Amino acid sequence: MVVPPDNDVLWARSLNHAYRGSPALCGVSLGVREGEILAVNGPRGSGKTTLLRCLSGQLVAQQGEVWFNSSPVHTMGPLVRERLRRDRFGWIGPDPQLVPELTAWENAALPLLLRGSSHRKARTAALEWLERLDIGGCARKRPRALLQSQRQRIALARALAITPAVLFADEPTASLHSTDRAQVLRTLTTAARSHRITVVLATHDEEVATLADRAVSLIDGRRVNPASGTEAEGRAACSLSV
Repeated sequence: MVVPPDNDVLWARSLNHAYRGSPALCGVSLGVREGEILAVNGPRGSGKTTLLRCLSGQLVAQQGEVWFNSSPVHTMGPLVRERLRRDRFGWIGPDPQLVPELTAWENAALPLLLRGSSHRKARTAALEWLERLDIGGCARKRPRALLQSQRQRIALARALAITPAVLFADEPTASLHSTDRAQVLRTLTTAARSHRITVVLATHDEEVATLADRAVSLIDGRRVNPASGTEAEGRAACSLSV
């Protein structure tokens, strides 16, 4: 077991994972610094979602290590990983997945309420983030009365309301039109930088990746050199048998 570098808040080494014998990650290693916005780009099916799920503790890779602040996520039990995701990580995907019966502010406040915050504190934090994301006027509306871009910003407010150490954004603008996509991404990156939140952003859109501080590329589950398209890690790293 190798201890990660001190300046990396999140660190992965030699991650290998396969689904029904089909490799999804092949020897992927990376580090993310505190407050950094890291883009993970590549075509659909390249392993981006699997990588983010491993980094966030949703999935334990079949081989390899994941560390968060020098704690080994890959050896944690399910309950400890669940607590880590609840208290320290935020997640936003391509689908907002809001609770239809709840208003916008109630959806944004939900993670805070689930981890034991008072109703007043959770409501205040949710409303503040909805205002920051220019959707405060929709606070009392339910998801069905809102546009897709508005629902996605509510999901972003929900992910940011707990002020996570790391925000995982898996194709967060995939279902939006270009204008809405640009606005959501601007609000995401601005909010992250102003609060020193580390962001791992998966995208197949090269234009989206330009908003990040740094980018890594995946093709067929392997990290590649984006300049040359050559594999950054050997094929031998993907000899996982399942």
